Amino acid sequence: MGFSEDNLKGFILALLSSLFIGASFIIKKKGLRRAAAASGVRAGIGGFSYLLEPLWWLGMITMIIGEIANCVAYAFAPAVLVTPLGALSIIVSAVLAQFILNEKLQQLGILGCVMCIAGSVVIVIHAPQEHPIKSVQEICSMATQPAFLLYVASVIVLVFILIFHFAPQCGHSNVLVFTGICSLMGSLSVNHLNQ
Repeated sequence: MGFSEDNLKGFILALLSSLFIGASFIIKKKGLRRAAAASGVRAGIGGFSYLLEPLWWLGMITMIIGEIANCVAYAFAPAVLVTPLGALSIIVSAVLAQFILNEKLQQLGILGCVMCIAGSVVIVIHAPQEHPIKSVQEICSMATQPAFLLYVASVIVLVFILIFHFAPQCGHSNVLVFTGICSLMGSLSVNHLNQ
């Protein structure tokens, strides 16, 4: 994949997006803590005092700016370059949480950050060349290929199994259930975009 001037703009916007989104989580958490300390009621148990907290709103604005930058990045660079860089927001959050919120990053967290960086680098370096889609008919043609339809059916079945069988049993104690649901549904657009 060539790295044109547009790709560079998209790459920089995607990195800025990750910085803003990663920082927004920390800013919002500080706002939530401050609101809980002031009102005595945490947002997780029904408190809404965080809506009056300027720090929480600053975090929301930071996240919106990051999402806008991410959206604009897709206008300059292909999805296969922009999407993997979104994982870097996790690393930004982890690092900022350690310094700003005094949260300790454990060995598994460090391993996860290293894996995010390695995965992003591998995907960006080895990304296939995308061809631009020229018409709606081309999208319809790709969306009705038997292999893609089989994939969609498999994903939908797996998601329903996760939602109705595993989520009620172990969803609140195992984050992999909800991560699996989100990842499977997200894979539909990624799979379709990269065919």
